[in-house]
Amino acid sequence: MNKITVMALGAFALLAAPVASNLALAAANPHVAEALDHAKGAVTHGQENHAGEVVKHAEEALKHAQAAQKDMKNPHLDEGVKHLKEAIEHGKAGHADVATKHAEGAVTHLSEVK
Repeated sequence: MNKITVMALGAFALLAAPVASNLALAAANPHVAEALDHAKGAVTHGQENHAGEVVKHAEEALKHAQAAQKDMKNPHLDEGVKHLKEAIEHGKAGHADVATKHAEGAVTHLSEVK
């Protein structure tokens, strides 16, 4: 293989890995995948200092995470729910920075749910 082919394959692998990861997660429990997507949205908006949007995404993530809890028991899922609740509370208070940290914590834990 030449250098360009190797670089193209490497780039594809880097871009495809998150998609494959979310597909595997969705196969395990679609609510976890939805919760993770919305938690990531909360982080993105939090980084832009949009506390209200953090709340909207965190609330949607929380609905899905709690639905997943009815189907499965997982300590990372439980921690993700705690962080989402904190993100909502701080976002409603206008504390986008703290809400974002909790949304990031939710992403970390929800990413570990198997």
